[in-house]
Amino acid sequence: MFPRLFHIGNFSLPTYGLLVSIGVLAGLWVSVRNSQRQGINPEDAWNLGIIVVLCGILGAKILYIVNDWSYYTSHPGEIFSLGTLQAGGVFSGGLIAAFVAAAWYVHKHRMPALGTCDAFAPGLALGHSIGRLGCFAAGCCYGKPTSHFWGVTFRNPLAQAWVGTPLNTPLEPTQLFESAVELANFFILMWLLKRKTFDGQIFGAYLFLYGVARYFLEFIRDDPGRGSVFGGMMTGTQLISICLVIAGGVIWWLKPAPKVVPATASR
Repeated sequence: MFPRLFHIGNFSLPTYGLLVSIGVLAGLWVSVRNSQRQGINPEDAWNLGIIVVLCGILGAKILYIVNDWSYYTSHPGEIFSLGTLQAGGVFSGGLIAAFVAAAWYVHKHRMPALGTCDAFAPGLALGHSIGRLGCFAAGCCYGKPTSHFWGVTFRNPLAQAWVGTPLNTPLEPTQLFESAVELANFFILMWLLKRKTFDGQIFGAYLFLYGVARYFLEFIRDDPGRGSVFGGMMTGTQLISICLVIAGGVIWWLKPAPKVVPATASR
């Protein structure tokens, strides 16, 4: 599509980077607003959001490299190449890293763990939805060849040079499918947040909904970097997706008691 918005001399603006940045800002804004409504200190919410974003980006890149470790051990210089930096990474890796960072920050600042996760879940879905549009523009995270009428053909040489996108072949628009799923998740979670009855309800729903969608989307993904487990029976991302579904189901099954935080709470 349009991997680069414009190019002036040695400076260029990648579409992927711009859309991911917009997604991050939109997601943080929604998360902080939701946090305030849940009685969480907005300053803590902003700081948590920034830490989660940075760790999420790092985690996504690390899992991307780990899943294609045989290639990167043979070509270590590629770890910091433009192609690797342009690649979207593996979202599941970013999600895990973000969880770890969030757990540390929430514990340190004595924030309500599940309540905070509830506030951030819709913003995470919205930011991810916008970020996947960046993937589509860059050509990364592409799908398998298809004969369906919705197949998308990439023709920009930059897409192939940066992330190895096959050119002149109709591909499943997996980026748009995932973007649509996450946008739907955002509206569902925002609707559910207004009707919340226990802490963790929104977060558990997000884990379940995204885990199910990502598991099935993996069947039509064709880009490298997701690894395989159990002798190739499924990708590493599918295994993580199953764990997300189970975790979300457990939260709903346990239904932790709501923890009310006063609206004036502050450090």
